[in-house]
Amino acid sequence: MSSRLSPRQAGLLFAVIMSLLMAGIMSGIITAVNRGVGAGYLLAWGRSFAIAWPIAFPLILVLAPRVRAFVEYLGRR
Repeated sequence: MSSRLSPRQAGLLFAVIMSLLMAGIMSGIITAVNRGVGAGYLLAWGRSFAIAWPIAFPLILVLAPRVRAFVEYLGRR
């Protein structure tokens, strides 16, 4: 069975999904720790996420291949 995604498309999709998950989870937890979960929490979380995701996405695009290579290197040692 062949993949419908090229390796480039798969890498891009991975970066989108991973950055959405990481930025969403981390901004949600940090927002809850800093201000609690109460009135205005979802708005504050949304604002934090709006700042975090545009940073997380390009970082994952740049860092994921390097981390994979490092893991392969460690596995060969």
